[in-house]
Amino acid sequence: MNQQYNKFVLPNGIRVLTERMPNVRSVSVGVWVTIGARDEDAGNFGISHFIEHMIFKGTERRTALDIAKAFDQMGGFSNAFTSKEITCFHAKVLDIHLDRLLDLFSDIFLHSRFDDKEVERERRVIMQEISMLEDSPDELIHELFNRFYWPGSNLGQSILGTVDNVSAINSQNLKEFVGKTYVGPKILIAAAGNLEHESFVAKINGLFGGLASIKGHSSHSRPVPHLGVKFIKKDLEQLHVLMGYEGPCTSDPQRYPALLLNVILGGSMSSRLFQEIREKRGLAYSVYSFSSSFQDTGMLGIYAGISEKQFSKTVELMHGELKKLADQSIEYDELEAARDHIKGGLLLSAESTDSRMTRLAKNEINLGKFVSYDEVIRKINAVTPEDIKQMATQCLKGGSALVCLGPTPDGEAADRYEELASSFAGSS
Repeated sequence: MNQQYNKFVLPNGIRVLTERMPNVRSVSVGVWVTIGARDEDAGNFGISHFIEHMIFKGTERRTALDIAKAFDQMGGFSNAFTSKEITCFHAKVLDIHLDRLLDLFSDIFLHSRFDDKEVERERRVIMQEISMLEDSPDELIHELFNRFYWPGSNLGQSILGTVDNVSAINSQNLKEFVGKTYVGPKILIAAAGNLEHESFVAKINGLFGGLASIKGHSSHSRPVPHLGVKFIKKDLEQLHVLMGYEGPCTSDPQRYPALLLNVILGGSMSSRLFQEIREKRGLAYSVYSFSSSFQDTGMLGIYAGISEKQFSKTVELMHGELKKLADQSIEYDELEAARDHIKGGLLLSAESTDSRMTRLAKNEINLGKFVSYDEVIRKINAVTPEDIKQMATQCLKGGSALVCLGPTPDGEAADRYEELASSFAGSS
């Protein structure tokens, strides 16, 4: 696949990445900051996410309503997100609106006021977001698992922060955090679509060239997973179960076998977990596996929402399907089907300027280089059944953790319950 990729680093350290797609009429632009929940201190958990909200709430030139109208008038769409290691502001517009979009982005990114009244108003919105999570057990279980699995690390903290932290964060805190972290070397601006690289770089330099070039802070220590079992009693109709195993980090060459392992295990409708637990036995409506990768660690997770009475059988199958992949080489046809699944999704996404812009940024952040679609496909095609077997073995070797949320027994029954769970979790 022919890809017109370019990169330029401004004098202040901002990386500018573009991919020209001359046959489309749109442009997707993302302003990426390599700062996320993992870079926060105990006193300001949730501040990165708070800033993501506040960026759209007014500058010296524009009110919050002006900003909303400006995005709406350009059509397309705009959004933002915060993760453990990244904060991103992005939009997709017609190519004729690129200059307007860049002017708007530079204004909200560089000149947000963090007005006290807007901070108080948005604080209430974030509190509602935290409450929504508490009311969504299928999402809450992931937060609770992270807290158990990575104790003492910010990877275990919620991106939303805590009620106490969000209640205490004020305008000055937001301004100070932005001043320390939203600096040149921590920022990259990626764009894909109908644009010219040199012209785009010149515009970015004119708008963002004055940003500070100080190094900024960021020092992570690799977290040590906590193994074992935790039950969290909650008045729910279902028992939500999440089991996790250590996996590869974002730059590990083993990410390709891990990607295929996840699809085969529980990442598709034809996967082993979905077919065995839902289709054949009817034990769960929702069951899947997933892979989470960070700069220095990763995790393979398995989730199911079940009846409390089906706990033992379901957990046995969850762990057992991964063990089968470690003990027995998979058939060639199953591996080929997983390859086709991944390659199909990858190449279909290549038709989207937004997806291509995101790939540019994530490859630069995670790998420090451009990775073509052709290279990814070669790596996927190179994975063998033995690689899958070794990946599964490696996950099991590191031990596992199991967190359950929902109705659990009391007294002696609870002891038997935990003893059963412990047989599938902990050191393997």
